[in-house]
Amino acid sequence: MEEVRKKLQDELDALEEELHFLLPKEIQKAREFGDLRENAEYKAALERQSIVQARIMQIRQRISEVESIDISKLPTDRVAYGSRVVLFDVEKEEKVIYKLVTSEESDPENGQISTVSPIGQALMGKEEGDEVRVKTPNGFRTFEISRLTTIHEEVG
Repeated sequence: MEEVRKKLQDELDALEEELHFLLPKEIQKAREFGDLRENAEYKAALERQSIVQARIMQIRQRISEVESIDISKLPTDRVAYGSRVVLFDVEKEEKVIYKLVTSEESDPENGQISTVSPIGQALMGKEEGDEVRVKTPNGFRTFEISRLTTIHEEVG
């Protein structure tokens, strides 16, 4: 969790610097060009300022959400954040292993899927032996949860 918080904080720090130091300079420079109604640089800087402010709000909200995750309250027998699941793909008859992580940690090529991804959402709250049907970009897939290791077993 700490690396997620640090990643978000680093992005927040960079955006705060852009908002408070770089953009005011760009806006001031654009103002010096004269008529603001037809000044593309001025309009672009104001638009970027708005985007940066919105992203700062999103990151602050996300940091708050990440900090509020209480690992001790995560289930010990159901899929949740931090769980490692071994799935059997019924159609392809192959085994797939995923670890459920935050969207910031997501790395599907390396088996780290977000809890809010289609497969992640379908798995949340399920138990070993459950079957889940997931709509993916390539159609529906059916998985059986053949093994579940929760975050409590991973840490402990």
